[in-house]
Amino acid sequence: MKKFIGMLMLAATVTSGVMAQETAETKKKVVKPSRDFVMIQLTYENWSGTPDNVKIGGIGRGFGAFLCYDFPISKSNFSFAAGIGINNSNIYFDNQLAILNSSSSSIKFQNVDTAANQDLYKKSKLSMTYLEAPFELRFFGDKENRNRGFKAAIGMHVGLLIGAHSKNKNTVAGPAVVEKVNSKRYMQTWKFAPTARIGWGNFSVYGSYNLSPMFNNGEGPEVFPYSVGITITGL
Repeated sequence: MKKFIGMLMLAATVTSGVMAQETAETKKKVVKPSRDFVMIQLTYENWSGTPDNVKIGGIGRGFGAFLCYDFPISKSNFSFAAGIGINNSNIYFDNQLAILNSSSSSIKFQNVDTAANQDLYKKSKLSMTYLEAPFELRFFGDKENRNRGFKAAIGMHVGLLIGAHSKNKNTVAGPAVVEKVNSKRYMQTWKFAPTARIGWGNFSVYGSYNLSPMFNNGEGPEVFPYSVGITITGL
């Protein structure tokens, strides 16, 4: 009898130890899912449908910073995310100026006389800043820790234009002079851009294409901005 009771106690001790070990390993493995509170985007910017009289040059640059919240869809690997943030896009021109302060009813792209003023205009760009709301349907390869594994997302960015300016740097009169003109008069107030992301862990490749043209109807060329770059999420 004593032998039988001893065997029961030994079995209970071993079982308890195994369960404690499994519980510790489970607690160590399970990580609270990141809700992707911060999303940062660094992008290359350009326009589709640019006519011959608009001379885009250099590398257009963009930056976006968003606060997002992730809503898991039941216990699946999918979620829906929404957020708010700021997005800035810069387009550079080759020997050309974007004129925003003329009396014309449409934006003018003025060519620089390179024969007389070669290298006198160092930089010319058009910059747009949006208050932007991203919406995404997301897939996570690792739903227990969304900072790891495969990620993919499709969605839409809805933006409200809050600022636009042209900026030209020249040395026509000697020392370098920066001319900056603030005006939203020719630009569309709203932007709607489908988006897609695919990546691993906190980094993904990002792309977007505006459904709405850059300029108001009849006030500029019918061009459609697009962006390609990288996104950092889950910070």
